[in-house]
Amino acid sequence: MGEHERVRRTRLAPAEVARRSGVPVSTLHFYEKQGLITAERTPGNQRRYDREVLRRIAFVQASSRVGIPLAEIRDALDHLPVDRAPTAADWARLSRRWRADLDRRIAELEALRDQLETCIGCGCLSLRACRLANPADRMGGDGAGARRWPSS
Repeated sequence: MGEHERVRRTRLAPAEVARRSGVPVSTLHFYEKQGLITAERTPGNQRRYDREVLRRIAFVQASSRVGIPLAEIRDALDHLPVDRAPTAADWARLSRRWRADLDRRIAELEALRDQLETCIGCGCLSLRACRLANPADRMGGDGAGARRWPSS
């Protein structure tokens, strides 16, 4: 068996994956239950992960940080090749799926930031009395919660 094949067949214990990925073992188990990663079982019923799981975990973590729901992350990961390790092109293709949504959310956050600066800058510090944000409390009849931002 060549060196590359031996290294490739080496499986990692959960503690090693946790150490190298920076996520707790409990998170690995959660990701496994969610179908985001997989583990093989040893004859002694211990989990062992292929090294490629580290890239999947990094992708899950990065995607989660920007607000992508786990169900969408799982769907994206389901489109990765099963017969080889994912390439940079594979990862880029997955990431492009979310670009338009991220751009929309960034625009919404920038608009929120800009409106907050205007509101705080006027000096009234009261959304109830604010003539700019809610004249005559006309949005109060729409129900509780924020009304100026589109719902997801």
